[in-house]
Amino acid sequence: MIKRLASSIREYKKDSILTPVFVSCEVLMEVIIPLLMANLIDKGIEVGDMNYIFWMGLVLIVLTVAALVFGALSGKCAAKASAGFAANLRKDMYYNVQNFSFSNIDNFSTAGIVTRLTTDVTNVQNAYMMLIRSAVRCPLMLVFALIMTFTINAKFAGMFFLVIIVLGIGLIAIFKSAHPIFERVFKTYDVLNTVVQENVTGIRVVKSFVREDYEKKKMGKVSDKIFKDFTKAERIVTLNAPLMMFCVYGCMLLIAWFGANFVVGGEMTTGNITSLFTYVMQILMSMMFLSMVAVMIIMARASAERIVEVLEEVSDLQNCENPITEIPDGSVVFDNVNFSYKKNRKFCLSDVNLEIKSGETIGIIGGTGSSKTSLVQLIPRLYDATEGVVKVGGIDVRKYDIESLRNEVSMVLQKNVLFSGTIKENLRWGNENATDEEIVRVCKLAQADDFVSAFPQGYDTYIEQGGSNVSGGQKQRLCIARALLKKPKILILDDSTSAVDTKTDALIRKAMREEIPNTTKFIIAQRISSVEDADKIIVMDGGKVTAFGPHKQLLKTSEIYREVYESQTRGGGDDE
Repeated sequence: MIKRLASSIREYKKDSILTPVFVSCEVLMEVIIPLLMANLIDKGIEVGDMNYIFWMGLVLIVLTVAALVFGALSGKCAAKASAGFAANLRKDMYYNVQNFSFSNIDNFSTAGIVTRLTTDVTNVQNAYMMLIRSAVRCPLMLVFALIMTFTINAKFAGMFFLVIIVLGIGLIAIFKSAHPIFERVFKTYDVLNTVVQENVTGIRVVKSFVREDYEKKKMGKVSDKIFKDFTKAERIVTLNAPLMMFCVYGCMLLIAWFGANFVVGGEMTTGNITSLFTYVMQILMSMMFLSMVAVMIIMARASAERIVEVLEEVSDLQNCENPITEIPDGSVVFDNVNFSYKKNRKFCLSDVNLEIKSGETIGIIGGTGSSKTSLVQLIPRLYDATEGVVKVGGIDVRKYDIESLRNEVSMVLQKNVLFSGTIKENLRWGNENATDEEIVRVCKLAQADDFVSAFPQGYDTYIEQGGSNVSGGQKQRLCIARALLKKPKILILDDSTSAVDTKTDALIRKAMREEIPNTTKFIIAQRISSVEDADKIIVMDGGKVTAFGPHKQLLKTSEIYREVYESQTRGGGDDE
């Protein structure tokens, strides 16, 4: 885990190395100062040597300024290194998520990924800053201060060792008790973010069903769980403060008592005992800061484990060696295809055998859960077939370069997604170099030009997050236009005209038939009218292809298709 995280330091290695170097210099200055202060008292003040006091005072001023400079430099480098490390972690995670296949994405919730990119990275950033600064400063201060106490009086140094052992045992006990709770808290954070995301995204549904009180209770329940866990964890962690203060004041009392006896007995000087007070504070403050570092590491360890989960997730869809980059045509073949979303699970697609010629229009009809979407997702390799082969242009899709394949397959999913930005910016997802004329053309094909032109800003109209300021039908037509802008060899419309009226639906199909005749078109629909003029229609039921042929043939040979057709036309219109 540490090795994987360390790989994200990269260009901030220099600052990460300089920080402990500057810290070491700062500690060295701070440890020398009490020793020189002891000499100042014993050899200057007590004997009244003003010349010695002057020069020793000058040396102390120089060391103090040097300690200040080294401290400032270490702080600057630590801030740069930790902030840069956090930025690289976010970038590495985000970039890796972009490479995920659909099955990889299924392993993480949206809220879980957001929490990892925000809260978890912040925890690791804070811990890293403390590791390269406080975690270097405190042990060095501890060791140097102990050496100094040994040179002054070995008996006191032995007492400090005993205190360090007691504190060490206490900190280990705190660490082991608190870490599992923090792990649980961060998982609950994922749940909290999911609740917030669902509520904000579906706020219109919440209000239309008057479910505000229910949502408040759900939010309150999760928040209460986080509160209780954090309270329990913090209660354990705060035990280090009284333990630390007990040791601090205990040591000071022992030094005052035994030190006075040693001074009276002539074993120690006044300067020695003064410097011992300083060293004991340095030792115990170092222990206190180490306990704070330990607390931060407890929190950061749970976060680091979650971050590494994302960084080490490898897409299960990879290019083969020497992948093919040219797709000959839009023909599609399913050869004995079986598919399951999870290993060792029941197939949601079974025994699929289809042969589709380039340029054909293929309708797909089936009830909810008949795996229509699963079928078409195998074409651009959003998932791989569990068994069997899917071919595009006569070649197994697994032999293609994934990016090249997907550039030739445009897919408009069931859930239409628009991003924050202008209409032009959204449409150029299909082709970033598209001209304004090309944008207008595809919008006319998708029957979107009329309503876009009616906006005051036209194609420069700003689309809010998720397309919340356009209707469902408008969103669908913009998504279709975006897909057409790719000029694909294969176009897949996954129930993408369900929110438009039958007339507009017919105009869209007519435009596609006339304007892109060489593109293979798959149209998943609930309305028979949306597919009846297709070259062939796939009828699906329970993950199997029960019939495949043109409309008139299916009316005679497919009972399922005939029942759907009659139920939708009996009333003289289309039913959804």
